[in-house]
Amino acid sequence: MRWPGSRAAAGLPLFAEPVVHDPVLAGGLGRLHAALLGGAPALVADELLDAVIPALVRRAALSGPAARGPRFRAGSRGAASVAGRVAELLEDDYRTDHTADSLAAVSGSSRFTVYRAFRAAYGMAPSDYQRQVRLRVARGLLSRGTPIAAVAAETGFADQSHLTRWFVRWYGITPGVYRRAAR
Repeated sequence: MRWPGSRAAAGLPLFAEPVVHDPVLAGGLGRLHAALLGGAPALVADELLDAVIPALVRRAALSGPAARGPRFRAGSRGAASVAGRVAELLEDDYRTDHTADSLAAVSGSSRFTVYRAFRAAYGMAPSDYQRQVRLRVARGLLSRGTPIAAVAAETGFADQSHLTRWFVRWYGITPGVYRRAAR
């Protein structure tokens, strides 16, 4: 079997026990489960899947692929190139609910490579970067007096309350307070 991002064929990972007692893995699987059932954006669900499965293999498998793929240093040209292409797409097309596979296609790399390279270059997941782009655009629209519901729709948030939750989380104030202060 060949794992995405691996350089050589390897056997399936083997586990000593059918149940793994690991609170870190349990937390990751819980977040993945909630994202898959809770209607999280596709990119968030893909990123959680790409983080949890290799972590499960690394932390609990006795043998098999390391499932790590190539490692990037924050300043490497490979990471910067892959991450730069992905960041450009996320900035140009911030409203779209991208998937890990669509980001991989744009960068010419595997989805695992994209995630690791992006984190190495930007210090955050692509979904967090996209959210920051959306919030930055929302700030600009709010400062021009655009109604909050219209800003939410324009910037790719599900609705006004979704925008408000993220706006408060990142900036510490509501979009309405920001809009009044900016005018």
